[in-house]
Amino acid sequence: MSDIETALEELRRLHPRKIDLGLSRIERVLDALGRPQDRLPTSVHVAGTNGKGSTVALLRAMLEAAGARVHVYTSPHLVRFNERIVLASREIDDAALIDVLNRVRDANAGRPLSFFEATTAAAFLAFSETEADYAIIEVGLGGRYDATNVFEPDVCAITPIDYDHAEFLGRELAGIAREKAGIIKPAVPVFAAPQQEAADAVLDGQATKVGAPLHRWGRDFRAYRQQGRLVFETGTELLDLSLPALAGEHQILNAGLAVAVARRLGLSPDAISSGLERAVWPARMQPLRNGPLVDLAGEAGAEVWLDGGHNPHAAQALSAHMASLEARAPRPLILVMGILANKNAGAFLDYFQGLAAGLVAIDIADHASLSPDVLMELADIRGLAAVAADNLTDAMQKAVNMGEALSRHTAEQPTVPPRILICGSLYLAGEVLAANVK
Repeated sequence: MSDIETALEELRRLHPRKIDLGLSRIERVLDALGRPQDRLPTSVHVAGTNGKGSTVALLRAMLEAAGARVHVYTSPHLVRFNERIVLASREIDDAALIDVLNRVRDANAGRPLSFFEATTAAAFLAFSETEADYAIIEVGLGGRYDATNVFEPDVCAITPIDYDHAEFLGRELAGIAREKAGIIKPAVPVFAAPQQEAADAVLDGQATKVGAPLHRWGRDFRAYRQQGRLVFETGTELLDLSLPALAGEHQILNAGLAVAVARRLGLSPDAISSGLERAVWPARMQPLRNGPLVDLAGEAGAEVWLDGGHNPHAAQALSAHMASLEARAPRPLILVMGILANKNAGAFLDYFQGLAAGLVAIDIADHASLSPDVLMELADIRGLAAVAADNLTDAMQKAVNMGEALSRHTAEQPTVPPRILICGSLYLAGEVLAANVK
């Protein structure tokens, strides 16, 4: 076990529950550490259901294109824990990470503290001791009682709110929106992406209640694709910008929200446009082009995509992108899918009915994932051929074989290499990225 894993494991043992929403424990620890959350540079707090990570990545790229140094806190990580904490535009190094983790452990003095609370406190501590121009903090879960909701941001951003984490946030959209709206602070401007009516009403009510200026998509700003460019407009300006580098039509929405925040922070159109071109966010509609897993598929001419989306709203965006690829270059679509047991796998697969030809079901190592047998049943109900795989290598080989078999109706017809989409979980995406660099 590495020194980092040892430090993280010590923190995991402090609290038996993986998720336990509330602010009292982290506020106690931060007080013991001298309230590092009060010593942040100009900061942005980002909440929502889907698109948080992409919005953060786009905004970070814009700020860095303007020459700024940016702290970033996101979760979960894909391959290395260090990914969660970016210090002044560089991923935190091992020594600095171990130092802040151990200082949080010592300040906590053995009392109950969830793992996310501990690591969030470590991020605030690291940020407070390293100079930067901006900090972007992504909410972990919810908003009101999320461990990140202990600082005073300069701007808030809320991406589309939808159904997810029902065991913690409830099953009513208005209730979920109330949790997300908990990041709204008095007099702090809020920029909100397009919302369903129930969520929109909640955000409007909360902003009015605390006296926060609310800037809403469609009323105060919007963005759209036009002639190979991104057009951003408000009541007073019209910007002609580069399209975002991130794939998928939904990234137009994320980009528009990020541009609105960037303009509020005073960034120039040139820096914004340059940032849109540079943004990188792994495992979000990411084409995989090299590595052992891709090599295995590539021998058969297959195309491989990776996405960590895990709820129906994410599936809607993902299936739309796959459909656009199918319209331009038809191939059998095979899903390699693992998903956590607490997610709505059936609703996720509904968006691929009639689009995907087959599914290869796989377990997610070290996580409570839906059994491959159940996932295969859900796929079969929706008309997808389905098999189970023992590991990622096996899954890729089976996806290739299935795609080739489903691409022809008779033995005389030539096979068409499939389009393979690995999806259903960020944890599975992390496994793929780790395995594909070996």
